[in-house]
Amino acid sequence: MRVLAVTRRLALLVLIVSAITACTEPTGPSGKVAANKALGGPLSVYTVNYPLQYFAERIGGPHVRVTFPASPDGDPAYWEPTVEQIVGFQQADLIVLNGASYAKWVQRVSLPSSRVLDTSAGFSDRHIATTGQDTHTHGAGGEHEHGDQAFTTWLDPLQAVEQAAAIRDALIRLRPDASEDLQQNFAALEKDLRELDEQLAAAFAAREGQVLVFSHPVYPYLVRRYAIDGYSMHWEPDVMPGPGEWQRLDKLVGEHPARAMVWEGVPDPAIVEKLGQRGLGSLVFEPCASRPAEGDYLDVMRANLDRLSAEP
Repeated sequence: MRVLAVTRRLALLVLIVSAITACTEPTGPSGKVAANKALGGPLSVYTVNYPLQYFAERIGGPHVRVTFPASPDGDPAYWEPTVEQIVGFQQADLIVLNGASYAKWVQRVSLPSSRVLDTSAGFSDRHIATTGQDTHTHGAGGEHEHGDQAFTTWLDPLQAVEQAAAIRDALIRLRPDASEDLQQNFAALEKDLRELDEQLAAAFAAREGQVLVFSHPVYPYLVRRYAIDGYSMHWEPDVMPGPGEWQRLDKLVGEHPARAMVWEGVPDPAIVEKLGQRGLGSLVFEPCASRPAEGDYLDVMRANLDRLSAEP
């Protein structure tokens, strides 16, 4: 019922937004977008998650004004924009999507295709199919399904480089006069991401032979990139699993002896205690899909690296 209600609400949003945008100033070659580019002002860029916002800001610098309108409290993969926010996307110079089935609301809303960038389209043949599509809950985010594709593509830093390169190319097409700046900014970001990849590779290599249990199925690209022997549950860090889930974990660990469970956020101490009784430690590796309370994307990834390197 909740899924049906969400679908109806989004359908209503589409109708409302279509009516609004039909009466707004055109954004084609003779409209606001072209005028903005001609005047040399910052390009308006809208993104569907924080990593893409970070990449666009690092690459675009003063040449862009990047908006990621989702609340930091929820998961942007399942966020639903308001009418006003949809209009903001529609009027942007560049709409930056993650692709790989991320942010399904974009499939139900009319967006100007000439200004939409799917940053993972270049490696769509390497998207990972998922299984176990059960419905579950993310706190205030409500019930949802993960679908048939893994979508946290940026957790492989080399794929993140490809997504950033797609943003660079799109910005250069829109602002060719700033090409040198955009190229240099991308080069600096690429250097940081490749260094992160090397450091993560070393950290996971130090754990070779260890089995990891992931609390949530959002890590397939990380698992593939670093050849991790890993298995996923469907647990939330702030919700005590029921007896059946603990039985599932016991069976999994019995078949694949693991030393730690990897979490998206800090798990409840009571859960940590019960895991400890089973000989499992807890390790936080934040995907950073939402804007962090402190620092930036690389700060979060380096903190993940520090925890990964420090944990036994």
